[in-house]
Amino acid sequence: MALADARAIHPDLATCPADLVREAGALAALRRWAGRYAPMVGRDGADGLMADISGVAHLFGGEAALRADLHARLERAGFTAHSAIAGAYGGAHALARHGGGIIAEGALAEGLGGLPVSALRIGHDAAGALDRLGLRRIADLIPLPRASLARRFGPGLALRLDQALGLQPEPVAPDPERPNFAVRMTLPEPVGLHADVMAALSRLLDRLCATLGQRQMGARRLRLDLVRVDRATAQVEIGLARPMRDPGRIAALFARGVEAVDAGFGIEAMRLCAFVAEPLAPVQIAAGRAAPQDGVADLISRLGARLGFENVLRLAPAESLIPERSFVTLAAAYAPDLPSDSASDPAFGRRDGPPRPITIFPPEPVAVAAESPAGHPPAWFRWRRMRFTTLRAAGPERIAPEWWLDDPAWRTGLRDYWRIETHQGPRLWLFHTPQSPGAQGWRMQGVFA
Repeated sequence: MALADARAIHPDLATCPADLVREAGALAALRRWAGRYAPMVGRDGADGLMADISGVAHLFGGEAALRADLHARLERAGFTAHSAIAGAYGGAHALARHGGGIIAEGALAEGLGGLPVSALRIGHDAAGALDRLGLRRIADLIPLPRASLARRFGPGLALRLDQALGLQPEPVAPDPERPNFAVRMTLPEPVGLHADVMAALSRLLDRLCATLGQRQMGARRLRLDLVRVDRATAQVEIGLARPMRDPGRIAALFARGVEAVDAGFGIEAMRLCAFVAEPLAPVQIAAGRAAPQDGVADLISRLGARLGFENVLRLAPAESLIPERSFVTLAAAYAPDLPSDSASDPAFGRRDGPPRPITIFPPEPVAVAAESPAGHPPAWFRWRRMRFTTLRAAGPERIAPEWWLDDPAWRTGLRDYWRIETHQGPRLWLFHTPQSPGAQGWRMQGVFA
């Protein structure tokens, strides 16, 4: 029910926001822990687990003893749980959510008959329709012909009923285990020299990158744990600008951090873990040469390790004809890679449009000759305390403001842009607002290369 309705019934109701991420993490941890009772344990919705205990119960002294041990351990851990044991997945699901218990083998119909039809994992609408017909319990559905139920309520109701009674198979499907990209090494003798540590790291990277390659994954963040003789642990952590599994390039990024580690009386064990990995499909590269973008990725990785990845920025094109909005600033490590010829891709730039300045800045006032004819660029003008004389001019290019956005800088309306070549050398980008009278509407906004 709605929260307001619940508080109307019980004014002292205590509530707190649900943390779905932590709840999912807790359920995943419980799933791993429940492996002590069954070889296959899967999730059952967002708040339940389903375990296949076939051939396991006798190890605990029977099904009742297994269930009692489960509840005792969960209670000591601070959990309130309801459980059921039945010969079918659907039967165990229904009974666990309606009191729990154990259904003897071959007695599913009797054990589930008194439960409401909503226990069959059917939708709210189907359960309501059955209730209006007077079919409120599972026992009311069992003697009915399956063809009639399927014709009236769809095939889902008949399937769920047969699954609850064990007439249709429904195996437990455990979630696949997340791959653990970590390798370790115990050294026969403690080492302390930088070269020795890097040599051991190279062996670890070869093994780790081979495992990443088998999964078509690439490392984004790695952590190296160095265990000293006195049992103290030093950590070196690096981040990468994009997924990578090249041992040589990764080792070079570790060199600076390993050199700063205090080895003490020596390092006797090492562990390397890629705790953040992303998909990385195989790519075809020329023999003996790295891909063109590898050098940029290595540079961003080195700068990010020293300055922080959020402080290494890049410009990316944006879908706007307004000069100030034609680009956005993104963290280089997390921005999508641009193609090497980005101008050829309509998604990253326009090759067929008018040229744009290499530097764009907010509009700055320009003093122009008062005798300049309307609709033409000025013969001379002053900008930043310098006088310029027009040699050539190309334009105008009219840009209209984006009417769906209220930008104070564009409230003056239309702009006519001119590309100006001056006798003094600079190539400038001027615009004029036709709404402004005379020489007052000229502004400078860019410089060409």
